[in-house]
Amino acid sequence: MKKTYGVEVDCANCAAKMEEAVKATKGVKDASLSFMTLKLKVEFDEGADVDAVMKEAYKNCKKVEDDCEIFL
Repeated sequence: MKKTYGVEVDCANCAAKMEEAVKATKGVKDASLSFMTLKLKVEFDEGADVDAVMKEAYKNCKKVEDDCEIFL
């Protein structure tokens, strides 16, 4: 399953940090974050609980960039 989320991030470097944090989250197969469009595209592992995975991904993003936002 793939989903797209809006994000708020201040710089391209911060966006890259967020993308890596999401990719490292258990249940995420792949992710890409576009700083230009402020969109996060996430592909989930088969059978993953999307809401739980995204809550964990959000926590991981806050660890690397505390002023970021993912609109779940």
